[in-house]
Amino acid sequence: MTAILTVQGLTFGYPGQPPILEEIHFSVAAGERVGIIGPNGAGKTTFFLLISGILKPSAGSMAIFGRPVKHGGFMPEVGMVFQHTGDQLICPSVREDIAFGPQNMGLPEEEIRQRVTEAAAGAGITGLLDRPPHQLSSGEQRLVALTGILAMRPRLLILDEPTSDLDLRYRRRLIRLLEEMADKTMLIASHDLEFILETCTRVVLMDGGGLRADGRPAAVMSDHGLMLNHGLEVPHSLLAEWHRHRGPEQAAGGNGSAAGPPSYKK
Repeated sequence: MTAILTVQGLTFGYPGQPPILEEIHFSVAAGERVGIIGPNGAGKTTFFLLISGILKPSAGSMAIFGRPVKHGGFMPEVGMVFQHTGDQLICPSVREDIAFGPQNMGLPEEEIRQRVTEAAAGAGITGLLDRPPHQLSSGEQRLVALTGILAMRPRLLILDEPTSDLDLRYRRRLIRLLEEMADKTMLIASHDLEFILETCTRVVLMDGGGLRADGRPAAVMSDHGLMLNHGLEVPHSLLAEWHRHRGPEQAAGGNGSAAGPPSYKK
C-alpha cells in the first residue's frame, strides 16, 4: 500500500527537558485509521504538532505524500483539529471560521462559499453558520473546528482528543461523520478507547519516548499486562467480550481469585 506518512528517527525535546520523543520510526498507509493511545505526557500531541510542521524536530525526518515536512510550512493536504478548540476558532462567526482555511489556500470566493456550505451541511451545523463560536457549546465548537478542516478537503486528517467534552449525542454524530469519510487517512489520539475501537483500523501505543505496541486495536488494547504497564485500562467492551466467552468460575480464575484477561486475538 502507498505510504501517506513516513517518519524516520524522529526525536524532539522541549528546551531544557530530556527528549519527549526519541528515534521514532513510523509509517501510515493510504486509507489507514490509526489510533494513538498512551498515558498523559507520552508525547501524542507533540507528535501531531511535529507532523503538522508546527514544531521542529531535534533530529530525524518526516515526509507526507513523498514531500518532506517543513517547519512552518503550509500543507493543505494535512488537516489537524486541535484538542482545545479555543486554539482554532478565531473568527467572529462560524461561517468565517470555516472559510479561513480555504481562503488561505487562495481559492476563488465562489469555491470558498461552496466549500463552506457543503462542509457545514455534511457536519449538520448549517444552522450555526452565523453564530459566534464563543457562544456555542463545547460539542458544537468541536464540530465547527472539524468542519473548518474538512472544508480544506485534506487527505490526511489528524484529530487530537476529538471526543473531549462531547456528550453522547455529539460523540455519536462525530463517529457517524468519520464513518462517512471512507477516502480519508486518519491519525486519532484519544483517551476514549471505546472510540478508538469503533473508528480505527490500527492502534499504536506511545509511552516513554517511543512506540511500545502497534497492531489491531482489539489485539493491542486487550493485552491486560501491556495496558497496565503503560497506565491504561482494557476497554470495557473487550473485558465484557472476554467474560462472555468464559463461565463465572473461569472468569474468577477457578477458585474465586481475580484473573486478568488474556490478549484478545480475534
